[in-house]
Formats: sequence, structure tokens, C-alpha cells
Amino acid sequence: MNVKVALVFLALSLITIFALTYVLLTSHGGSSQPPRCPSVSHSAQHWTHPGQSQLFADLSPEELTAVVSFLTQQLGPGLVDAAQARPSDNCIFSVELQLPPKAAALAHLDRGSPPPAREALAIIIFGGQPQPNVSELVVGPLPHPSYLRDVTVERHGGPLPYHRRPVLKAEYAQIWKHLKEVELPKAPVFLASVFNYNGSTLAPIHATPRGLRAGDRTTWIGLHHNISGVGIFLHPVGLELLLDHRALDPARWAVQRVFYLGRYYADLGQLEREFKAGRLEVVRVPLPLPNGASSLRPRVPPGPLPPLQFSPQGSQYSVQGNLVVSSLWTFTFGHGVFSGLRIFDVRFKGERVAYEVSVQECLSVYGADSPKTMMTRYLDSSYGLGSHSRGLVRGVDCPYQSTMVDVHVLVGKRAVQLLPGAVCVFEEAQGLPLRRHHNHLQSHFYGGLASSALVVRSVSTVGNYDYIWDFVLYPNGALEGRVHATGFVNTAFLSGGEESLLFGNRVGERVLGTVHTHAVHFKLDLDVAGLKNWVVAEDVAFKPVAAPWSPEHQLQRPQLTRQVLEREGLAAFPWGNPLPRYLYLAGNQTNAWGHQRGYRIQIHSPLGIHIPLESDMERALSWGRYQLAVTRRKEEESQSSSIYYQNDIWTPTVAFADFIDNETLLGEDLVAWVTASFLHIPHAEDIPNTVTVGNKVGFLLRPYNFFDEDPSIFSPGSVYFEKGQDAGLCNVNPVACTPHLAACVPDLPPFSYRDF
Repeated sequence: MNVKVALVFLALSLITIFALTYVLLTSHGGSSQPPRCPSVSHSAQHWTHPGQSQLFADLSPEELTAVVSFLTQQLGPGLVDAAQARPSDNCIFSVELQLPPKAAALAHLDRGSPPPAREALAIIIFGGQPQPNVSELVVGPLPHPSYLRDVTVERHGGPLPYHRRPVLKAEYAQIWKHLKEVELPKAPVFLASVFNYNGSTLAPIHATPRGLRAGDRTTWIGLHHNISGVGIFLHPVGLELLLDHRALDPARWAVQRVFYLGRYYADLGQLEREFKAGRLEVVRVPLPLPNGASSLRPRVPPGPLPPLQFSPQGSQYSVQGNLVVSSLWTFTFGHGVFSGLRIFDVRFKGERVAYEVSVQECLSVYGADSPKTMMTRYLDSSYGLGSHSRGLVRGVDCPYQSTMVDVHVLVGKRAVQLLPGAVCVFEEAQGLPLRRHHNHLQSHFYGGLASSALVVRSVSTVGNYDYIWDFVLYPNGALEGRVHATGFVNTAFLSGGEESLLFGNRVGERVLGTVHTHAVHFKLDLDVAGLKNWVVAEDVAFKPVAAPWSPEHQLQRPQLTRQVLEREGLAAFPWGNPLPRYLYLAGNQTNAWGHQRGYRIQIHSPLGIHIPLESDMERALSWGRYQLAVTRRKEEESQSSSIYYQNDIWTPTVAFADFIDNETLLGEDLVAWVTASFLHIPHAEDIPNTVTVGNKVGFLLRPYNFFDEDPSIFSPGSVYFEKGQDAGLCNVNPVACTPHLAACVPDLPPFSYRDF
């Protein structure tokens, strides 16, 4: 055979072999790549039905802009952008949704009445008037406003004095400008020699409340080292200044006292003179290292990716606007500028369980031997639990496949601010059975259901702390509210000896992690099988009984006790008073077995620590007295706290304790108020950040005879097989289908972050 012909045949043979190999490798499934999983919605969808109810939806950018335009027209050209406003200016501080009255909302939702007018609540700071004040105005109807009404007296019982106004970003900037340009130059040698201050290496942290009595606006300000990328909260230098900034003209502001290493001075000039004369004991504090103990930069190279949760058959829920729908649950969520995450019209299988579940307040109370720290009682709603919700990070803050929802707010500036991806919605696989039983007595079978839940989440970063807020909805009809605390701890300079350790643990070279308490207040407006509800307490007591078959022997038999709590005073449980082990709200309907349909309230919280009643600040914080209180619902008792209490904690216009006025609770529309709290004594493992493990509190709402049986028995993911069945078959055991149904590439969006 000709060599050339042989080579041709050899080449054709090789081509044929490669072709056959390719066909064999690609014939299974038609591709060498596994198929892609069904797509998942990674962001909320727009409303597809304009007429669909948006009663609880946050104001859109267009609505916010329309309100600002209308207010500017009605209040005149004297309004200044709050971002640049001086204390003597008039400005719009905030605009957000004015929630509709419940009666009007239910008439629309349940009986088809026209929806109530959509309105906005605007807070106006009037500093440029003979009598400066803060006013609250309702503006409507949206989206085309034509009226406004002043609701300040209606909501607060009287006018709001000007000293109660929130601190604008412009005022914070003016305070630091005054300190840098007027006060700090009085001690240049001391600051440079002791703290290596070069004009930019110090930053302020404020204590609140601002003073010791109503009308004060004097703030203790601690100075901390400020290095880019390093948590300033862990670097106190020991110098604190008391600034009086009551005057509307910043030129009249002045430092009243200076604190350094346990001693008080008239001003920084005195401190400088003492230092130059060699009479001042000092502790030199070096600048922190960029990659030191307070840095969150990774300290090891990247490793394998952590476990990934994904939905191989697509999401089992949808998000349209602010409406979340699954096969079991529907609810709408909102994001209040000050109160943060809240959910409304919560329904399980179409039946309303709760009208509103929301955060009311987040309080932390600190102690130390420095004036700034011993003064601190942070009421975080005043800073804005909603406006300080930053963009969430896929794969860390929320599962990677979560639906991310943008939020728009208008606060502290005239322009609408976008908070990209500030809320996420996801299905949570909990790695735990919701229920299961392996039977081996008489017969052999297994039945179970993997626990999963629908979660809506936001995170409020208020100064040093990050609060992770979750509302969690389970397939058995339970609803959980929880908050995890993380972030940086607040610290003080460790200047003293053993007595300083009365206020915490040493967590750095000269750093004291300061002891503090956290308390969170929740509002639970439940509608259990209707609006008419009762409060029922059940517990157990042991009763002696003679054994009927052997009377000479006595048994201690547990027996139920049951009490209907008829009045508000009986349904308010201060800390230290034991809660009934079962407390539930019951409706006037019964289940198939004749029991009142109810929802039980469980509180997940250690024993709380409340500020003593004799404190002149306690009345503004009086919600914290009670681990649980149930009251009659009233529109005028819609909130348990106020953003104005931070700057005037001594004369609250409305105190939660007054809600409990012993009215009847029999067959009324009721609200349960829950306080969840914990003590935090910072320790070495809180550096650089406090972890979420062990720092979770909240509540759980559980059906109690609300159904005739556990509704999760109808979940399509239920597993059951018996001895003799082949549990590896899909038609016997749905879990056996996993290798086939999950053999797909997850629908993962490219990573992005838009909040810097």
C-alpha cells in the first residue's frame, strides 16, 4: 500500500475516534455541563397591578419628592436643606409614611371599602422663628398632595420644645469643626506629644443624653484615634470634653469641662499649661497599626468557600413591591426611618394572624468611670434604625440567592437617599428537622420534615453596633422575631487600677470594654381569629392525690391552672415577676376539639436589668420595666418610645407606663408589648468584633389550639417510608430525588456592592 494512502487512512481513523469520543461524552444529557437550575428572583419585582393595595408600602422616591415640593410651597422659601442647616434655620428633617388608622385599613382589606388616603408624616425643624420648635405635619393625599395638618399636639400632648430636636448631621459637623478650630488649638503641644495628633488622627464619639436636665444641650465627647480602616471605637485616648452647644449661634458654643486620666480641668488651656509645667501625669498613646487587633482585614489567605445554600427548583416565594407571598404565608413589610423593619397584615393560609409586628426601641445603658461613658444611654430609634440600615452583603449578611430589596429614605437632607439592598428576603434551611419520628415499636416507619423558614431581614448599623433584625415565618404557623447584636464594643480609656475593672474587662493595652445592657422593645398587634381577643395564662401545679388503686400511697400529680387576665394591670409582668409558662391570646372561635383558638407568646431573653425606678430618666424608658405587657389597642398609643427622648429623657410627653391603666382586656383588640434584653460584659473575644453566637434575643408566636392539627403535615416536603419500602425511590421518598433534581448549576447573580 502506498505510504501516502496509509497516512490518509490513519488521519481519517483518528478523526473518527475523536468524533465518536465527543459524541459519547456529550450524549448523556446532550451536554458536558449540567443544566442550570430554575432562575431565582434576586431583586424585588415592581407592582404589576397598580390597584393592588399598598397601604403599608414605604413612600416611593416620587412621593417623597412630591411631599418636599409641597412643603416648600406651603411653608415658604425659608426652608434650608437639612444637610447644611444651622441651628437657627428652618428645614425638613424627615419624611416617611404615615400609617393609616387600623379601622380604615381593615375596612379596605377585609370588606372592600376604598383605601384610606395615602399620607406622609414630615418632621419640620423651625429654628428660624421667635419661638423655635419642632413640628410634625401630615401631608396628603399622595401621590399628589393638596393638604397638610399639624399633628404635634395630637401626637405629643403639646408643642415640642426646640431642645428636643434630633441632632442633624450638620450640627455634628459644626461640633467637630468647633472643637478642631477653637478648642483643640488651645493644647497643641499636649495633643501632639501625648496622642501624636496631626490635625486628622482624632475623632469624636458622643455621649447621650446631652446634659442632666430638660433644656440642656451639653454633650460629653470622647476622643479616639482615627486611622483609616481601623475601628475607632477600640482606641480611646483618655481625653473627654464637655461641650455646651445650646446656643443657636455656634460662635457662642464653649467647652465647659475637660476630663483626663481621672481628673477634671476647666478647659484645654489649663491642661496645656499643666503639661508644659511638668505637673501633668500623662499616658502616651501611640497610633494604632492599620493591621492591628482592631482591624477586620483578613489575617490568613482565602480558603475554600463556605457551605452554599441554594434552591435547585427555584424560590418558593415571590417579592412584589413590599408584598411577600409563599404557598403558606403572605405579608407586607415596611422600613420606618426611625423604627426600622416592620411587617403588616401577616396571614397564614389566607387567615390574618397579626396586623403589625414591629420594632419600637433599642436601648443600651453603659457604665464606666469616665463621664462620657457613665452618661451614655443610647436610644437608637432617635438615630434611625431604618435610615442606618446599610446595604447587605450577599453570602455574608444574607444567603447568596436572597432577594435584595432597595429602600429609599428622606432624612437629614432634602434629597431622597437610596439604601441599596437594605432588606433581604430568603428561605432559610435550618439543618434541623421541624418534626421527626423513627418508630421501632410494634411497627417500623420513619416520618419527618426538614425545617425551613421564610425570613425577611435588615441590619441597622448605629455607631459601633450592628443589629441584625429578622422576622421568621415557619411552616407550622409560628412567627419569630429576633435580633442578633454584633459590631464593635464601646470602650473607655483604662486609666485606673482595680476599681476600673468594676466596669468591665481589659481588652487592650489601655482599653476597657465597658459593661452595658441591651433592651429591645417589640410591638405585636395580634388578631387571633378576629379582632376580639382574650389574654389567658396557663401553668401547672403539683397536687397531692391518693392512688385510687392503692389509697395508702400518695402521688404528686401535675395539674393545669388557668386564668383569664381580665385587666391590663394583671397582664403586665415586670422583671422579677415570673411569667406564666403558657400565656396566649385567644379568639372567640374554637377549633374542632372545642378549645379557643390562640397564639402563644414566648420570650427568648435572659432575665432583664432595668434602670432603677427612682432614676429621673426611667419614665421615658418605662417600657423596659415589663418583660411582657398586654394593652387595649388605641391609635393614640401606637408607639412605646419617641425619637425626642434621646435629647430630653427627663420629661417624656408620652410614657409607656401610662398605657397600662387597668382597662378591660375581655374581647378587645389587643396589643402585646415584649421586651427582650441581655447583659454584655465585653471580654477579650469581643475584639475586634462581638460575634452573633450567644447574642440573640427575641420572641416566638406559636399556634396554640389555633388549628385542629399541625399544619406542617400538609407540607409537600414531608418524608415517610416504612420497613420493606425502597426509600431510595423518588415515588416513596422525595429526598431520594435530590441527586437528580439538584444536579444543576445554581442561578447565582454576579457579586456587587453599591453602598460605598
